[in-house]
Amino acid sequence: MDDLLLAFDFGGTKLTAALTTISHIATGQRNWLGVRRVFSPEDGGAKYDIETMIRLGRELSGGRQVTAVGVSFGGPVDFVLGTVRLSHHVPGWENTPLRALLAAEFDAPVCVDNDANVAALGEHRFGAGQCCDSLMYITVSTGVGGGWALNGRSWRGHEGMAGEIGHTVVDPAGPLCLCGKRGCVERLASGPYMAQDWARGVRKTATGKMVAEMAAQGDEDARRILRRGARALGVGIGNAANLINPQLFVLGGGVTKSGDLWWDAVRQAAHETALPEVHFEIVPARLGDDAPLWGAVALLMAEGLIG
Repeated sequence: MDDLLLAFDFGGTKLTAALTTISHIATGQRNWLGVRRVFSPEDGGAKYDIETMIRLGRELSGGRQVTAVGVSFGGPVDFVLGTVRLSHHVPGWENTPLRALLAAEFDAPVCVDNDANVAALGEHRFGAGQCCDSLMYITVSTGVGGGWALNGRSWRGHEGMAGEIGHTVVDPAGPLCLCGKRGCVERLASGPYMAQDWARGVRKTATGKMVAEMAAQGDEDARRILRRGARALGVGIGNAANLINPQLFVLGGGVTKSGDLWWDAVRQAAHETALPEVHFEIVPARLGDDAPLWGAVALLMAEGLIG
């Protein structure tokens, strides 16, 4: 029987599990043999997320033995220990030994890493970065996070905290971020924060998607907020380009579907911020919303758990 691989993506608002096999990957297939997705309730927490993901994994595997499990987590992770440090968006995750919990449940080796680190590996191995040496992957969604694939390997930095572009300060006098600083990229560019700022003017509940839709319809407040967020992200990218000089920045997440206004503002601000001699491209994630899932598979490959 073929070797089964589970890929888990613990997001801030949804949980996704996918199934593939080693032979399926070896033949160049980029479709899943099975996918399960559940949106998290507003009053959920770590316990709900873990129990739900285990259930999804068992449904996909159908009682068969799993060879390995790759995990993408939307928050800081201690990769060496396989421990989730915390989640900025879901309560109860502090110092959770997720690798050990899942290994015990599935009786298989498990790798756990931050979602952006994992997606960077996925795009480098299977997606937009296959033809380059080094890239930064940035997810722009519920939050803003980044991960590095340098010379084909994850670069996690000291204690695994490299790539936190979402908490790069681009406006010290800007609005307060959940991290306690002002003017972070995440505070200006993430979907929920843009929605919050726009909704304050129209006095109704909103989403990041709604802001993009209203901007496309010509709403000036929505256009201003969308452009402000895009420029904040672009400044962060330009600074990252000056520091590390990768060939490519790959952007994924729901906010990247906001249209040409957003993409043009990101690219313009990034290239205005970077030195003229620093050359790079900014492109959409080729793997789309599946970048963290395929990254979870790439992580298993990078760690030698599968061929």
